[in-house]
Amino acid sequence: MLKEILSVSGKPGLYKLVSKGKNMFIVESFLDRKRIPVYMRDKVVALGDISVYTKDGEVPLSTILTLIKEKENGLPVDVPALNNTDLLREYFRTAFPDFDESRVYPSDIKKMLMWYNILIKEGITEFQMENEEEGTENEEKSGKDGMNETNGASGNDEELN
Repeated sequence: MLKEILSVSGKPGLYKLVSKGKNMFIVESFLDRKRIPVYMRDKVVALGDISVYTKDGEVPLSTILTLIKEKENGLPVDVPALNNTDLLREYFRTAFPDFDESRVYPSDIKKMLMWYNILIKEGITEFQMENEEEGTENEEKSGKDGMNETNGASGNDEELN
């Protein structure tokens, strides 16, 4: 499921892949249900291709989202209450204590929590893919932030509003 949910750099929220064309995708926003074209020059990454740095390697985003869901009992996270860096790191540490604090930035944590809230609001509560294995090592590292894209896409550094 996470392979069809996209983050588009410079655009808020998450998008569902509707159709693929020769040089573009048609995506639908989870925020306002509008469909827009996304071209190959845009920085696009599927949530299923993102991993988070740990002290010993990397963990797929789907595992992190599952851990947050277990911590919150399937309810949304109150992101505005986590209004500073220390609170964000402390919250994330309780859900996933093994993350690499030197490479996973507070903006990454906030982005993951916002994505989690969007997915929960949309009724998407199963984050693990059928053939996903825990602790799979990714082939590429972006080195830009605490979240890696393994599909070769560029870094996705936009802030969600």
